[in-house]
Amino acid sequence: MKSLRAMSVIMGAALAFAVSSAQAAIKTQYVEYMHGNTPLKGYLAYDDSKTGKRPGVLLVHYRGGLQGETLRDAEMIAGMGYVVFAEDIFGKDVVPKTVPEMTKLTDVYNNDRALMRTRSASGFDVLAKNAMVDASKIAIIGHCFGGTVAVELAETGGQAIGTVAVHGSFRNFQPEAAKNIKGRVLILHGAEDEVAPLPEVNKLVADLRAAKVNWELQVYSGAAHGFTNPTNPAEQRADREYKVAIQRFFKEIFGI
Repeated sequence: MKSLRAMSVIMGAALAFAVSSAQAAIKTQYVEYMHGNTPLKGYLAYDDSKTGKRPGVLLVHYRGGLQGETLRDAEMIAGMGYVVFAEDIFGKDVVPKTVPEMTKLTDVYNNDRALMRTRSASGFDVLAKNAMVDASKIAIIGHCFGGTVAVELAETGGQAIGTVAVHGSFRNFQPEAAKNIKGRVLILHGAEDEVAPLPEVNKLVADLRAAKVNWELQVYSGAAHGFTNPTNPAEQRADREYKVAIQRFFKEIFGI
């Protein structure tokens, strides 16, 4: 009799969890927009069970473009209760398949920072105009190449109240531009990052300090570049801890 009762409780809990998960289903859709004459296509993710305006997060994709882990990250952050727009930097349906293709595309924007800024700003505008979004509460997060773009956009003096760079690269920023950042900055980086070694990170930190920006740096021992696709126990830990860090950061800046 006791085991039947226990089984009933377990089944009831499982059913409740299933109903709760269904209610919190993440809705996604592609959104087409323009930057000048260039057609773009971003990825919108949000929790359909929520009503009213809520904070928005602009997600800048890694060097692979709008695919795979970027879409998963959008859905993960949407699960925290925010409207997430993964913007398109490369162009509608431009998805590189090889590292040389990725490098060729990212070089275009790394060598043309004005284009990088305005292209990213066009995605920010799409998010800010979304009817579900409280435009006074928008943050930017970027991984890899997206970390570069996120900081570059923040340095234009836009209205983002927070910027997160996850294993980003920080070359060729204008030191004086850091003073234009209006919100907080969180840098999450691997100590063994061979693409963006710590001296490069320290250069950005020096710029932020000089500009008196509210910043924070977390460095994960044993983690190389791209630790969000972990290949060893240290990177598995870094992947877990970075997710905790961004959730805490968003709660602090949004107050939700």
